Amino acid sequence: MTFWIITLGLAAMVAALLVLALIRGKAGAEPPAAYDLKVYRDQMAEVERDSARGVIAPEEVERLKAEIGRRILAADAKLQEQQSGAGQPKSATLAMAAIVGVFLLGGAWWMYNHYGAFGYGDLALKDRIEMAEERRADRPTQAQAEAELPPMPNPDRDPKYLELVEKLRAAVEQRPDDLQGQALLVRNEAVLGNFARAHAAQARVLEIKGDEATATDYADYADVLILAAGGYVSPEAETALKQALSRDPKNGTALYYWGLMLTQNDRPDQAFGIWRSLLRQGPDDAAWIPPIRAQIEEIAMRAGVEYTLPPVADGPMLPGPSAEDMQNAAELSDEDRQNMIRGMVANLSERLATEGGTAPEWARLINAYGVLGEQDRAAAIWAEAQGRFAERPDELAAIRAAAEQAGVAQ
Repeated sequence: MTFWIITLGLAAMVAALLVLALIRGKAGAEPPAAYDLKVYRDQMAEVERDSARGVIAPEEVERLKAEIGRRILAADAKLQEQQSGAGQPKSATLAMAAIVGVFLLGGAWWMYNHYGAFGYGDLALKDRIEMAEERRADRPTQAQAEAELPPMPNPDRDPKYLELVEKLRAAVEQRPDDLQGQALLVRNEAVLGNFARAHAAQARVLEIKGDEATATDYADYADVLILAAGGYVSPEAETALKQALSRDPKNGTALYYWGLMLTQNDRPDQAFGIWRSLLRQGPDDAAWIPPIRAQIEEIAMRAGVEYTLPPVADGPMLPGPSAEDMQNAAELSDEDRQNMIRGMVANLSERLATEGGTAPEWARLINAYGVLGEQDRAAAIWAEAQGRFAERPDELAAIRAAAEQAGVAQ
């Protein structure tokens, strides 16, 4: 309460000074009529001097004196009017004074209530960074974040699909060291929205792989951890991201989530630099590009950087099923749906074999065969891609990540 009393008192004092200045007018300044009066008196004295020297004829002297005298009387009357305040519009002045007072008092309260932070003192940049690091170190754990989330909605699923997932869970439970089974369980639990189960299965994947776990493995682990926490990057997810970036500093998924973690811990300056680099590097169809484009301008503003989001680059999108294709697939039987999906994958495979394509397209094809369980074909595509992209190691790395996820990378 003391703060508000002091603040409103200061605002009232400033308002009072401005109102007093409006009411008094320019009390310390000379009125214009006083200056005019001085000029006319100097003119009268000059006429008398010229008359004494005989420079001006007597009849002209009388005419000039009469004219200047008339002007002196008019200026003197105006001076008296200005000094008495009779010429100042008092009603308008009082109204303006009231508006100024209300604006200063009410405006000051509104601006502080809207933009201010009561009890939050001015801090140096060093202090703000230290506070951000403290909050980052003391933030909730993964378990705490998951416990605070409301129950996930349970959408209707195909009973046959749910039955298959239950069988998969039972099989994996009996064979906990089955790497392919654990990886398949991760994907299916994620599809069902069971992200807690998904990250438990992915943790087992990391245990099985041990030192052979890749940056993609750790980035996928961080991904399901973050999804299970509702988009929150927990300390456990941060550790997984560190493992991913130590293996591949250019891993796009890990870099995006690292920037997200920085934004959640009051370091938009660092997050902006990471996200801007990801936007520049592309590719435009990468999973992290849309969320970055949706947030980067706000992050730039928080970082104090003037930034304009570049337009989406023109170019052909990766081929894939259209909305109409997806709708048609949803209306088919399980067998027909599988045949339709296999047909689209076969079309992509044929086009890449005859016309070639980009690294993301080759990675998509390997992922598709991996999901379909056709490991032999995925391995064949991976072998062919190694020859095509041998001289482009950066692009080959993205394809290798897909091959590793499909379990066919050597």
